[in-house]
Amino acid sequence: MDHSMANLIELTNENIVANTIVAQVGEQDEPLNTHDESMIQNKEHNELSAYYKRLGEVIKDYDDVLLFGPTSAKSELLNILKDDHHFDNVKIEVRPSDKMTENQQHAFVKDYFLM
Repeated sequence: MDHSMANLIELTNENIVANTIVAQVGEQDEPLNTHDESMIQNKEHNELSAYYKRLGEVIKDYDDVLLFGPTSAKSELLNILKDDHHFDNVKIEVRPSDKMTENQQHAFVKDYFLM
C-alpha cells in the first residue's frame, strides 16, 4: 500500500483473492481557483482520512492483517487503527517492502501467512 492505492490480498486455502482501493487524494472535482496552500493541504488531509477509513472498513472483518509497502502509509494507517477500539482483536503487522509487482505481492502474503 501507499498513499495512492492499496492492494487488498486475501489468502483463503492458499488461493489469492485480490481487490484494489484507490485513494482519491489530490483529485479535484473542480479546479481550485486559489493558491491557498492551507486549503489544499486540508482538502488532501480529508481525502487521505477518507481513504484510511475505507481501508479500516475492510480490515475490521479480519483477524490477521499484514500492512506492507514502500511508503509511510502503512504506519499511518496502523496508528489510526490502534486508536480505534474496533480493531482491538485484530492482529495487525507492519512490514517494510520495496515496490512490488502483483505476483511479488501475492508471494509476500503467502510467505507471511503460511509460515
